[in-house]
Amino acid sequence: MTKILAIANQKGGVGKTTTAVNLAAALAERGQRVLLADLDPQGNATMGAGIEKRTALPTVYQILLNQVSVREARMRSAPGRFDVIPANRELAGAEIDLVNLEQRDLRLKVALAQVAEDYDFVLMDCPPTLNLLTVNAFAAAQSVLIPMQCEYYALEGLTDLVATIKKVKQRLNPAIQIEGLLRVMFDPRSTLAQQVSDQIKQHFGDKVYNTVIPRNVRLAEAPSHGLPVLAYDRQCKGAKAYMELAEETLRRTGLAGGENPHG
Repeated sequence: MTKILAIANQKGGVGKTTTAVNLAAALAERGQRVLLADLDPQGNATMGAGIEKRTALPTVYQILLNQVSVREARMRSAPGRFDVIPANRELAGAEIDLVNLEQRDLRLKVALAQVAEDYDFVLMDCPPTLNLLTVNAFAAAQSVLIPMQCEYYALEGLTDLVATIKKVKQRLNPAIQIEGLLRVMFDPRSTLAQQVSDQIKQHFGDKVYNTVIPRNVRLAEAPSHGLPVLAYDRQCKGAKAYMELAEETLRRTGLAGGENPHG
């Protein structure tokens, strides 16, 4: 059974792409077959996986327009050992191009269904807006992983995101749920961070991941080298945290131990 997970937060700069790339690499490290779909026109997940976005064609844009299949568009991240559906700036036009098309909200779901048997996990890096690309991801996903910083405005933004997930649940995808909330860029010395973290746990209980991703220089440096942090510095705190997150994800999905089921 393929686990399809949207990684989303409409607030920018909260570690969505960092989480998408490094969770993909950490799951691959544990023997899982992983596909990462980059749904952000900035193409940062594509670059972070070691793929040159300017020359990456076709992309998720052509998939959404039914011009190519996922099998034709996917590329291999050599350093991450997972597959990528790349994105670049042409994806910014998808909103306009899709608006008059039939089943515009379900295009990604239909495309991914054709390759579901090839993967254990499909991760989708959503743009920092609640637009048609994000709706496509939510329509395709079983659940949503929400990375968030423990800061003052975090809970406010979370309310909007939860409302959107509820709308998608009512109209497009009755099965979707919140997979979990991931505290990222966490500084344990900050009193505010501790307070917001406590509030999140009070509101969401066991939906909050036990794993916490710390602020970490090596984690921030890795994308500029086109590498997941595991390939850049596997001994740093950030790499160890994402390996912990992979283990926790496997436990939550009933794959504890993370043994490779494919030999």
